[in-house]
Amino acid sequence: MLFVVVDLEFHSELAASFPTDKRCWMVHTEDRETWPSADGKKSGVSRGRQNTAQVRLRTLVLIRWIAIFGQLAAILIVEFGFGWVLPLNAALAAIAASAVLNLTMAFRHPMRGRLSEWEAAAYLAFDVLQLAALLYLTGGLGNPFALLFLGPVTVSATVLSRAATAMLSVLAISCASVLAFNHLPLPWAEGGLYLPVFYVVGLWVAVAVGTLFLAGYISSVAAEGRRMSDALTAIQLALAREQQLSAVGGLAAAAAHELGSPLATIAVTAKELEREIPDVSEFSEDVRILRLEVDRCRDILAELGRSPKLADSAEPFATALLSDVAAAAAARHRADGITLEMVATGLDESPEPLAARSPELLHGLGNVIQNSVQFATACVSVDISWDEREARVEVRDDGPGFSPAVLDRIGEP
Repeated sequence: MLFVVVDLEFHSELAASFPTDKRCWMVHTEDRETWPSADGKKSGVSRGRQNTAQVRLRTLVLIRWIAIFGQLAAILIVEFGFGWVLPLNAALAAIAASAVLNLTMAFRHPMRGRLSEWEAAAYLAFDVLQLAALLYLTGGLGNPFALLFLGPVTVSATVLSRAATAMLSVLAISCASVLAFNHLPLPWAEGGLYLPVFYVVGLWVAVAVGTLFLAGYISSVAAEGRRMSDALTAIQLALAREQQLSAVGGLAAAAAHELGSPLATIAVTAKELEREIPDVSEFSEDVRILRLEVDRCRDILAELGRSPKLADSAEPFATALLSDVAAAAAARHRADGITLEMVATGLDESPEPLAARSPELLHGLGNVIQNSVQFATACVSVDISWDEREARVEVRDDGPGFSPAVLDRIGEP
């Protein structure tokens, strides 16, 4: 069974075809059982799914290698350059754990691969915990490198969702809260360095406020940048689609012009044969069918040669109700023994949208309906529905449907 949906949404991509600023958005084919009715419980149209952030593994691996070498350098300089005592073995173990994870991720995943949002969030959460372990060994919030808690949160705010960023912010503030009063002494000269409680509380407030501010501000700026990028991509796709439609329209007009002369010759020959052959001849019916099909081809070529961009929008029949356009597209494809039903239904109080009688729309819908008529057993239904936001044309038939191998390739050029 074939079930095809043509979804017409309120966009400006094909304004020439839809004066009401709608466009032919998507065509899907699927077995009827997998597509529910229009009761709103399940959508029969493939919507644009919400984009989930994906981060290149190579980017996070590179950032972590920089952090590993920086941490190692700081530990070695303090231990051997300044001569201050610190738990060297434990600190090196924390750094080694980060290096092992980096190597494991590099070998198990392709470097050019991408991590899902929550995989990247878990990756950054490990960085927060590893930094907290190092700070615990080296003085807690009194360590100047405590500001590095802002690093993973900043990266998350730039590329991940607000939920992932909020999780990392809570984790960073929680670690800072624990480190404020639970840590080993800060490495220092003989006698040590002890910071006042109010100063430590001030450091904690600085880390917490900095984390929340950067998470909120950078996340908002990055989201706005992504929206602008998505809008630019949509415009580029619309322009590319318009160029393709213009090229197809020019090719169709050229084909109609080139085929006009030989088709006219065939038409004249068919008429001569129809006059010469007696009605009682066994070939008379074949010649009559040939002439009718030639006339049909001439009508098709005439429509293909008509450019919708040059059409006068003030013409009385330049636009029509969507149901009338669908009926015009289906008119040529009615067949004996197949019932073709058309139903138009408004889902709200909005009026039925108007659509231009463009060759692209007529032939696009006509091809879908023709396919259903050819493979239907007894019935083909064309359901037109609309609301304030979108219009939908659904073509169903009771035929066998596409095989799984064909379904996987539908939509490919």
